[in-house]
Amino acid sequence: MSAERGSPSTLSHLECSKPGCGATLDYATAPNLCPACRSPLLARYDLAAARRTLRLAALPGRSNTMWRYEEVLPCAAAQAVSLGEGRTPLLHAERYGERLGLANLYVKDEGANPTGSFKARGLSAAVSMARALGVDTIALPTAGNAGGAAAAYAAQAGLDCVVAMPADTPAANVVESRAFGADVRLIDGLISDCGKFIAENVARHGWYEVSTLKEPYRIEGKKTMGYELWEEFHGGLPDVIVYPTGGGVGLIGMWKAFAELEAMGLIGPERPRMIAVQAAGCAPIVQAFERGAATSEFWQGAATVASGLRVPKALGDFLVLDALYASGGEAVAAEDEELLEACRGLARHEGIFAAPEGGAGLVAVRKIVERGEIGDDDSVVVFNTGSGYKYLEAWQRALGS
Repeated sequence: MSAERGSPSTLSHLECSKPGCGATLDYATAPNLCPACRSPLLARYDLAAARRTLRLAALPGRSNTMWRYEEVLPCAAAQAVSLGEGRTPLLHAERYGERLGLANLYVKDEGANPTGSFKARGLSAAVSMARALGVDTIALPTAGNAGGAAAAYAAQAGLDCVVAMPADTPAANVVESRAFGADVRLIDGLISDCGKFIAENVARHGWYEVSTLKEPYRIEGKKTMGYELWEEFHGGLPDVIVYPTGGGVGLIGMWKAFAELEAMGLIGPERPRMIAVQAAGCAPIVQAFERGAATSEFWQGAATVASGLRVPKALGDFLVLDALYASGGEAVAAEDEELLEACRGLARHEGIFAAPEGGAGLVAVRKIVERGEIGDDDSVVVFNTGSGYKYLEAWQRALGS
């Protein structure tokens, strides 16, 4: 594949994410991971060209999807596999914020995406590029929501899809993936065990792996959350971003978006404080942050009602930790009962039916406020990464029914 003449996308090449490696590759022929060190690859753009047309004033007339930022996405909007992803509501949570003493608390509700979660962004980009590369079958491990999104976008693109999920994945994720035509394999164990299954079978069956950070484009879809905040804050950014972190691709993606925005002269060097929140029953990033470590250790016995946070070892942990350290941020753990209580409060006070992961973000905000680490007037954005309708089993527990 080569870049189309006149395409609004300014994708130029892929670059290894590991400090000191520096490998660069042709995006048309590159493998999923860096061939030199097996680290994630990042898409790079001709930002000098992108900044000629990517301006706030130009956005109102564009597609009402994440593809409105096509200059810094891997293909043009016209070639994208899209179901209407992105442009999710940024809701001012006034009543909930009052309870915490925050005048400017916002919830970015990713549950409004197709298939009910932020995973739609990454899979739209990944499947768009898979189709452009001539792929027949995509495959991935998932804790739940990524499987449904992958299956939906594969169906839209006319591709086959293989999804490996833990056997105890919420039923909604299993049902939707099968409804979209995916070959769903239920695996006894965690997402790490599902990852092993996919890795062992990719070469044997000729699948194209779209596991988190094992291909370069899911992060490109996720980074549009950062571009949307820039647009929603009228060319600025919030003071604090609180992000539920399993694989952490959304946090890494937003950090990448901010670097691109600065390189294009659209923001200055200031950055939001990035707060990663994990479940106490699976908190490798929190543990690593508290040690000041560059990478995390595999978390043994991972268990949490927030299935999207049940990731015992993230491939991009070093990128997450880099962003936390560089922004003056931190990592916070939430107990399951705490995050379920926060979900109940958000529903009753704001009418937002959040995933458990979104509740974890609110727990992190409360803890940081109690430590005096957020100012009363700071703008704080908490990401609710999915709809509560995808987690009815967890909500039954939250409501005691």
